[in-house]
Amino acid sequence: MYWALVWHCASVFWLSGCVTTSTKEESVVANEANLHTTIPLQPIPEASPDSIEANTTIVPVDPTKTDDVWERIRVQLSFPASDHERVEKRIEWYANQPNYMNVISRRADPFLYYIVTEIERRSLPVELALVPLFESDFNTTAYSDKRASGLWQLTPLIAKHYGVKMNSWYDGRLDIVESTNAALDFLTYLHQRFDGNWLHAIAAYNTGEGRVANAIRRNKRAGKPTDFFSLRLPRETRDFVPKLLAAAHILKHSTIEFPQIANQPVITLASMNSGVIIDNTSDWKEIATLNPGYRRFPALLSGPEHIVLRTDKTEEWQDYLVSLPEMPDSQWKTYRIKRGDSLSVIAKNFDVSVADIRAFNQLTHSRIRAGDTLILPILAEQQIEYKVQSGDSLWLIARNFNVTVNKLKQWNGLAQSHLNIGDTLTIFLEANP
Repeated sequence: MYWALVWHCASVFWLSGCVTTSTKEESVVANEANLHTTIPLQPIPEASPDSIEANTTIVPVDPTKTDDVWERIRVQLSFPASDHERVEKRIEWYANQPNYMNVISRRADPFLYYIVTEIERRSLPVELALVPLFESDFNTTAYSDKRASGLWQLTPLIAKHYGVKMNSWYDGRLDIVESTNAALDFLTYLHQRFDGNWLHAIAAYNTGEGRVANAIRRNKRAGKPTDFFSLRLPRETRDFVPKLLAAAHILKHSTIEFPQIANQPVITLASMNSGVIIDNTSDWKEIATLNPGYRRFPALLSGPEHIVLRTDKTEEWQDYLVSLPEMPDSQWKTYRIKRGDSLSVIAKNFDVSVADIRAFNQLTHSRIRAGDTLILPILAEQQIEYKVQSGDSLWLIARNFNVTVNKLKQWNGLAQSHLNIGDTLTIFLEANP
């Protein structure tokens, strides 16, 4: 097992559909986050021109010439100003809620450096760095009733299409690198899909490209304009784009103060081998807030994957990373497959999922053979061997160990409740919190 610094990753795929939900800014003002780090990438010397309607030039900027990421964004803003009433109304709201951007800046602090650098690397308009502001309020664990999740509010369908890893213990939609790359891949596709119109692309990101395409088609048939503000779209999307344009306006004109975010790398990514196991120990909990993608433990890294670390703590965490166990490992319960077994039966008997068993054993299918050994995602220390004593019954043993009689039967292949003194029963205890 090894660790190394990783600076960026990307994937290029195609898709046609996205539905996400944004959060209410009013609730953010009262719920502040406590994040104080930024994600690093190597500086990108300049960004190439791009457009909102395929004709607005982005002025290249050397990111090393400013100390503040917000300033780095401000000098590259390129979308034309809008005097539409929805935009003006939002500008007024921001002016009356200056604390909102204070909260957002603290939440964005760990992520904005990485996002802006990746946008510049792709020669995309820097306004896209504001999309998470309205999709999730820069909350990496935000979850919507439409199953969208993470900073960029990616749905499972979108995430899977763009190569984001998701399994029983890991959700890449919550990871800064995986989610950002997938979101920017999707936005790039939408920009091409809507003939270089960024407002249409951003609207489609929020509500789905089908809805935007249908709205454009309806207006064309009716002889109406097809600009964003002329389209009939869901209310959330009608407000979404104006929010972004308004935020860009107040940033560009310094209408309110944005707390400074240092324009320098202070977080690095440690690359991990396949088969490494992460458990929810006290050591892990110290870096868990930077790695919200790992949501269930023990977690098996299917690799190659990464762990986010503070740069100033990287040396301190080297020993921890090297000490992480790898598969196979004696801490896990093993099971010898019997005739008539199937993954679904084994999973049911041991209260685990088929997906977990397949992942732990790197199975690409569900076919198994009698006599083979499976590794189960159950800590060996939770397994005990109990010798039946005089006066014992399955009911009494189950009560003493806080398990069910049915589970005792399943674990030990018992068809009836009769026990013999001296018999050995295998019992699996609940994991310690």
